[in-house]
Amino acid sequence: MRLLLPFSSPLSATSPPSFPEHPPPSKIEYSGLAKIFKKTVIGTLTGALSLTLVLSSPIPSVAASIDPYLSMTPPSLSPDSSPEDCPNEEEADTEVLEDDVRPQLVTNEGIVEEAWEIVNDSFLDARSNRWTPETWQKQKEEILSSPIKSRSKAHEVIKKMLGSLGDQYTRFLSPDEFSRMSKYDITGIGINLREVSDGGGNAKLKVLGIVLDGPADIAGVKQGDEILAVNGVDVSGKSSFEVSSLLQGPSKTFVVLKVKHGKCGPLRTIKVQRQVNAQTPVSYRLEKVDNGKISVGYIRLKEFNALARKDLVIAMKRLQDKGASYFVMDLRDNLGGLVQAGIETAKLFLDEGDTIHINLLELLLYVIYTAGRDAETQKTVVADKKPLINAPLIVMVNNRTASASEIVASALHDNCKAVLVGERTYGKGLIQSVFELRDGSGVVVTIGKYVTPNHIDINGGGIEPDFRNLPAWDEVKERLSKCNTLQQS
Repeated sequence: MRLLLPFSSPLSATSPPSFPEHPPPSKIEYSGLAKIFKKTVIGTLTGALSLTLVLSSPIPSVAASIDPYLSMTPPSLSPDSSPEDCPNEEEADTEVLEDDVRPQLVTNEGIVEEAWEIVNDSFLDARSNRWTPETWQKQKEEILSSPIKSRSKAHEVIKKMLGSLGDQYTRFLSPDEFSRMSKYDITGIGINLREVSDGGGNAKLKVLGIVLDGPADIAGVKQGDEILAVNGVDVSGKSSFEVSSLLQGPSKTFVVLKVKHGKCGPLRTIKVQRQVNAQTPVSYRLEKVDNGKISVGYIRLKEFNALARKDLVIAMKRLQDKGASYFVMDLRDNLGGLVQAGIETAKLFLDEGDTIHINLLELLLYVIYTAGRDAETQKTVVADKKPLINAPLIVMVNNRTASASEIVASALHDNCKAVLVGERTYGKGLIQSVFELRDGSGVVVTIGKYVTPNHIDINGGGIEPDFRNLPAWDEVKERLSKCNTLQQS
């Protein structure tokens, strides 16, 4: 089974010695290839949020209670259902789950071939331009032409095979490394969500992944359940990222879910105790400048985790209430995190119609353009709401501003919402996913890249700031005004 988590940190792969070796995962999306989806992808190292399948990471049991059904009588069938549909659907769900979790005997050659297939289906050669399906097929034939006598030898073969791609971010994970990575839980209750089309132009939020023996699993949430409400709030029309943020809360507190299993129900209210590891990445204060005439809201954003957008909104509103008329967002030393968290953060400041460009292989994004291996995976996503603020904004960056942070900085800069101050950014524009192999090891594979709204390739070069030192606010307003004028013309 494969797990997809979008990551946007350069730490997820090979990075400078001064950086941590293994950052927490972020997330990505289903590549549209059924074969790929059957394996377990844990993270898209540039991240979008909604796609983690069953994780077998041990989580301590948490007491949780299940409320009775909302109704003792079965709900009426939906218009597109028939009595025959429901048993079949239930049987189909069961078959898929059994197939996904059934232990399988895996040969050494089988593990190597599995890693080969992942690269064959999803790898993007964003740098060396020497990868082709033909040369990759030839390498497989050469590798499997003789027996692989041990599991350690199979892992060495995979490492060598991935090393031949010439991509520093594509690498092998030992079972221990994969296990540590797979314990990352973005919701705090051990589930992952994805928007699934209902066939009528709308999307349902389904539980596509659940941590075995995690809080939601113990409470009675099932893989495939549709989430209808969180703490009484109807979630129809909300993205998987927004709902994951609603699920977050202090550890040991409870969240109440309203779920439906299958087309025919039943509807259930389930109370789940949170077990949250994420901490707020936001700190803020009000500064007085120009002899106290101007109030500036300063916000430090350390990483893009599941709490970033929600806590940033709280900080912005509190600073506005205190009289802030200008804002500084400090992204220095922010190495990234969840790509989707960065995207949702950028959307807070953009006008309806502003764009961001990214490619996460069919991942539903809103503000980024991505370039992938296939033309159909290249998407431009458009902001769909009014901005949280219209005040002048400075974004502070340095050479450790990376990945999701670069997405945010470039989106705000290229859409004339902010000026950039500081140093050239790190320059990581590649997107990775983490795939689990059937023996518990894994591979991290580059599957796409993002560029700025002006289609400038960030990777390797980073983003050049507008100013090295903090400018006067009059300069900021003038710069943004000229940018908007040029953009309109």
